[in-house]
Amino acid sequence: MPSAKANRVFFIIVFSQFCGTSLWFATNAVLPQLQSLYNWQPTSLGYLTSAVQLGFIAGTLLFALSGITDKISPSKIFFFSSLVAASCNMLVLFDASSFGLALVSRALTGFFLAGIYPVGMKIAADWNEQGLGNWLGALVGALVLGTAFPQGLKLFPQFIEPGVLIVAVSILAVAGGLSMYLLVKDGPYRKPAAHFSFSEIRTVFKSPEFRAPAFGYFGHMWELYAFWAFVPWGVNFYLKLNFSYDLHLPLYAFLIIGAGALGCFIGGQLSTKLGSKRVAQTALISSGICCLLSPWIWSLSPMFFLTFMIFWGLMAAADSPQFSALVAASAPASVRGSAITITICIGFAISIVTIQLLAFMQSFITPEYLFLLLAPGPIIGVLLLNRN
Repeated sequence: MPSAKANRVFFIIVFSQFCGTSLWFATNAVLPQLQSLYNWQPTSLGYLTSAVQLGFIAGTLLFALSGITDKISPSKIFFFSSLVAASCNMLVLFDASSFGLALVSRALTGFFLAGIYPVGMKIAADWNEQGLGNWLGALVGALVLGTAFPQGLKLFPQFIEPGVLIVAVSILAVAGGLSMYLLVKDGPYRKPAAHFSFSEIRTVFKSPEFRAPAFGYFGHMWELYAFWAFVPWGVNFYLKLNFSYDLHLPLYAFLIIGAGALGCFIGGQLSTKLGSKRVAQTALISSGICCLLSPWIWSLSPMFFLTFMIFWGLMAAADSPQFSALVAASAPASVRGSAITITICIGFAISIVTIQLLAFMQSFITPEYLFLLLAPGPIIGVLLLNRN
């Protein structure tokens, strides 16, 4: 049972993680305005989102290979990463019309997000030796809420201007990093991180007990980030089809993406009674059904459309912390660090494929059917999750 001090520290970690991960989709929140102002192509959504994912993969591998969290306090790494990621996020302000600069800004931001999200998990583990699984729902929920937050900021007139929103999110990220640095010291259970080794990858995937949750996670990642990236597109498409409705796009987008935070929390609570596999499987099946039903949602009334999309957002994220727990628990102790690192990297690489696929297919497929392309992930993920 974590101590009262550990619980206080955990709330700071959750807050700091929320602040830092608000950088993830910051540019996505203002992208429609930039596309309108500077005639960026519709495919720019896919490229900018994929740039963050690619940067995150590179950062995760470098952090793991360097063993930097063994050499420097994780709280200091978190603060430094927050500061640099926030600065990279604001690079786009030097020339808002430059799509190339926006790509560089997004890739660098993603790279330093690798010092925020995984390092935040590491700090939590340093403060809680037993029952970390109970914390995963809140930790991943903080990431989800941070991802949705830039859309939420657009609800306020003061943040409609793209430059103002970008600066505000960057300041929030620095505040989160500073909170971690000033208020969270090295935990009492801090241990040397298990270093990443390419030679161990083949070994870990030979284990059926590990392959099942890892492949389930890959199916989950096929859907999740592409769904988040295209939620504003989906809401905008609905508004175009139903132009008589007076609806607020940023509000819808915030509620749909942000619902995943509640899903993570509820899933975490249910996992203590039902087990992580059952919760992950239920969420994956539910979000897969939403993918399959997506062609028929565009003529629904606003209330039913919003209810469906919020449910989808809730289920699309609810399995994320459970897959993290399953992957960590099923990996052999001797190769656990390498197993978790490569699983994360493969998952985010898969998300790039899906994001690019949806961005490309926008020009070739009837819009009502675009979200059907997400369905193979949950379907295959569920099948492979139970194949052991």
